[in-house]
Amino acid sequence: MPGDALVVYTALEDDELAVYLRAFKKAHPEIQLNVVRDSTGVISAKLLAEKDNPKADVVWGLALTSLMACDNAGMLKGYSPHGLDTIKPGFYDDRNKQAHWVGIKAWMTGFVGNTIEMDRLGIVMPRSYGDLIAPQYRGRLVMPNPASSGTGYLTVSAILQLMGEERGWDYLDALDKNMAIYTHSGSKPAKLAGKGEFPIGISFAYRGFKQAADGEPVITTLPTEGSGWDLESNALVKKGRIKPEARVFLDWAISADMMKLYAKVYPIVAADIEVAAPPGYPEDPTQQLIKNDFYWAAENRERILKEWSRRYEGRTQ
Repeated sequence: MPGDALVVYTALEDDELAVYLRAFKKAHPEIQLNVVRDSTGVISAKLLAEKDNPKADVVWGLALTSLMACDNAGMLKGYSPHGLDTIKPGFYDDRNKQAHWVGIKAWMTGFVGNTIEMDRLGIVMPRSYGDLIAPQYRGRLVMPNPASSGTGYLTVSAILQLMGEERGWDYLDALDKNMAIYTHSGSKPAKLAGKGEFPIGISFAYRGFKQAADGEPVITTLPTEGSGWDLESNALVKKGRIKPEARVFLDWAISADMMKLYAKVYPIVAADIEVAAPPGYPEDPTQQLIKNDFYWAAENRERILKEWSRRYEGRTQ
């Protein structure tokens, strides 16, 4: 019956989600899913709005900083899924007897540039956050809005953590002067750069490397200061009745077969497995990641987004 379907909230990208759902149907044809998919910001807001009457049974692939906000609000129920022993330290909640969240894969900030457009405009590929505020990029950059995109938030959070808040906001003011538009999707800046609609997108790095491997005229660089990153994570929603299928789903979602599928999208996965990365991707991408204080990023998320929106919201498309 439709009313008995397992309700899954997710912010996973549409193209990868289709692959994963086929795998679930093959593994568990007896379980019906009702999947609600949207951007990180929309899913996070929906979860928090439904706090007193939760609709979701599980959360799948939501940015950890957003999931922690739900946990801080008392919305998650501890569950350590089968296979947790295969997950790397730091990629799951080890502060509670039963894990309140378990990561599946990490993604990080990168710059994606269209080589044809950059040559036409006479500009060079940025290599650092510092490069991005140079006058040559005035009106030529695109990045995600952190209020709606997990990629946007991890990038802003990284800048504030690396530079400190006072200097970080000054930097974001300067960056805003070079911004053509902000997008609601973390992958859209890379896609727009790939199509040549804008020369450079601040996006998640793997998307750019994948687009180049697929033949698009783009190159991707990683900021020399280190990349912001976040961890797509799963959790069990606390509610009056916990469906048994919810735990089955969370077991499946960190299984060895799923980790192999996740690795086809992001080379940094929560389990220690060999990953085939596209040409140009760092051999050890974990060395590129900043020292990320997830707890600070989660606790200050609402305040940071409010300030960012006050300053820059007007040009989001």
